[in-house]
Amino acid sequence: MSDTESAYFATGCFWGAERRLWNIPGVLQTSVGYMGGARPDPSYEQVCTGVTGHAEIVEVSFDPTKVTYRRLLEEFWVMHDPTSLNRQGGDIGTQYRSAIFTTSDSQLLQAEATRDVYQAALSRKGIGEIVTEIKSAQGIPYYLAEEYHQRYLAKNPNGYDCHSSTGVPFPSQVSS
Repeated sequence: MSDTESAYFATGCFWGAERRLWNIPGVLQTSVGYMGGARPDPSYEQVCTGVTGHAEIVEVSFDPTKVTYRRLLEEFWVMHDPTSLNRQGGDIGTQYRSAIFTTSDSQLLQAEATRDVYQAALSRKGIGEIVTEIKSAQGIPYYLAEEYHQRYLAKNPNGYDCHSSTGVPFPSQVSS
């Protein structure tokens, strides 16, 4: 059995992001929850008020021999609008911010490198600056969201996907 890695992404509402990520081959498991705030074990209602400071997060467990962290990052950048501060579409508040919580130095470097690659692509299209928060997950607890949020769009296939995007694809890698 190969090692499993974890990744944490905030792209606004977690329902649509979780579905996009669970459909990627090599992703073993997903869950949704809250990270980056001050209140221990917050409820959805508390997070929605904005007072806890948490972001809606998708936790991804993946097999790095089947899907790379870079591939997950490429999906992250295009599944939402990382230039939109504390909102995605009609969802407004700090809980809808764009963020990546990394679990290793390698993840941190890759998150920053892909941000720079995507920023260059956005800049070529006249789109503004990426505002995504990128920080280490070390010492930042992940709180599992309530059961009805887990795999919400599998339970409610016509439910609210809640994502906007820049419409700019992630640049394909060019070998040198």
